Amino acid sequence: MNTKPSAPGPRGQAMTVTRVADAQWQVLDNDLLAGRGYAMRRPDGRLFVSIDAWHSSAFDKLAEVMLADLPAPLHTVVDEADLELTSGWQQAGFTIRRREWQYVVPTDPRVTGLGAVLPPPGVRIVPAGEAYEVLLRALDRAIREEVEAGAGWHSMPAEVCPRPEGVTMVDASRYAVAAAADRYLGLLRLVTATRQPRIGLVAVRASEHRRGIARALLSHVLGTLHRSGITAASAEVDESNQAALALFDGIGGQRMSSNLELAR
Repeated sequence: MNTKPSAPGPRGQAMTVTRVADAQWQVLDNDLLAGRGYAMRRPDGRLFVSIDAWHSSAFDKLAEVMLADLPAPLHTVVDEADLELTSGWQQAGFTIRRREWQYVVPTDPRVTGLGAVLPPPGVRIVPAGEAYEVLLRALDRAIREEVEAGAGWHSMPAEVCPRPEGVTMVDASRYAVAAAADRYLGLLRLVTATRQPRIGLVAVRASEHRRGIARALLSHVLGTLHRSGITAASAEVDESNQAALALFDGIGGQRMSSNLELAR
């Protein structure tokens, strides 16, 4: 346990920051808990920090100690609407690195316009849970290599980043696939463990872009959700991915909020 006294708080009392575990800190204000801080290394190796503090002085003290204890570079994610939290991290030396839009996507084909969308000639959609895992993993590796050679994994959500020991796909049953006769061309990952299903990833081999494969995958998955009584799904899209933004805007997706990734 590593305890560090700090300067007086807003009412003159001293605040004490304590590292209570390898990746957890807390601050006491006049012997009362005033906030907690956390660090987590994501699968791609990046170190993310977060702070939940009762007031700005407690946030500042936690940030000061945590940043001194942890190796750079550091990252954090905040709701862009939370101006106070964003400002706190910026005052601690963090700068905005990327923005990710949070979409709500309708499933009704009369709204999305996807009801008549079919896969291109020679391509069929394999429903989630029915794909051949060997071919699916080969597609996953190929797409990851293309992303790494292009935009890089820093632009991708943490859940699709490379994992330790080369494990890149945890649950193959969550993927719908666009298939040709001899290989898979594109995939859509749907997470259904939450109250609102979430589209975690839509990706197509670079050589198969502009054929309508992503729209066909969305047509299949959203149509399946609609038939099961689900009216909407969520999705996250990086602001720099203009093709994905145009795709979700074009099917009636609504931008409800945005998250910022900041780095120091």
